[in-house]
Amino acid sequence: MTSPDSRLETLTQINIQDFLDSFGLGGLRLGRRLVEALCRAPARRFARQMVLFDERVGELGLQQAARLTLDRYVRDVQVYGGENIPTEGPLLLLSNHPGMSDSLALFACLGRPDLKIPAAHRPFLESLTHVTERLIFLSEEAGQRMGVVRAATRHLKSGGVILTYPAGRIEPDPATMPGAIASLETWAESIAVFARLVPEMRILVAIVSGVIWPAAMKHPLTRLRKQKIDQERLGASLQVLFQTALPFYRPVITSVRFAQACSPAELAPSADPADLLEAVRAQARELILASRQVAGPV
Repeated sequence: MTSPDSRLETLTQINIQDFLDSFGLGGLRLGRRLVEALCRAPARRFARQMVLFDERVGELGLQQAARLTLDRYVRDVQVYGGENIPTEGPLLLLSNHPGMSDSLALFACLGRPDLKIPAAHRPFLESLTHVTERLIFLSEEAGQRMGVVRAATRHLKSGGVILTYPAGRIEPDPATMPGAIASLETWAESIAVFARLVPEMRILVAIVSGVIWPAAMKHPLTRLRKQKIDQERLGASLQVLFQTALPFYRPVITSVRFAQACSPAELAPSADPADLLEAVRAQARELILASRQVAGPV
């Protein structure tokens, strides 16, 4: 096992590279050391916070660790439909993925110690030794990806919870960005694979909103990037920079909404994968619209 100092330095270097990439400077050569030096302090602060989160996961469990860490990043977390979370039995939790603290918010809401999350191999995640115990890593090779499905299926059949992000990418924040409903069209039909293999499971749809700070997304520095997706990535990096530099500044109020947990047969009596996916999307759309009624039009 790597030492705490080694993990801290590894995460710091990963954060520095992420900051450079978000500014479009990932391939910078001339003057790189100077730019890295400017990024080092906030990168190390964020790395230290993530190491502390990982240590808390080992000591207190994922839910309590997430709650304590969220207090550092958000002003409040408002939960709607928390009573819909099954306390036992196989559960497939499907959520949108606006990024930032959305996963922490979900972890904080779930009182289930049997949560597992399929995740891509990333040096950042692999440096969080206690968090990795909750992950099922996705293989980069297409021929080996069924291994993840088999591992997730075994966990569901044992009565556990699997959290997946059906879009497979970062999505717009329903509270602050347009396109959240349109993004539901990218949710994958692989949901039906689990429904076929574990028909006794229940499906719970969640929508997280209010994790992105609008002022960061509209900061003049974001105009350094031309593509919208690059501007959004830079805005997210600026939010991290602001929050690590100002420890008591928590500009966002995050909400997590849960639909009614249903079996695949209840959602789609026809057992047609397309019907199941549309039923899931319909629940997600209702939750997004509910979040906008509180937050106001985007």
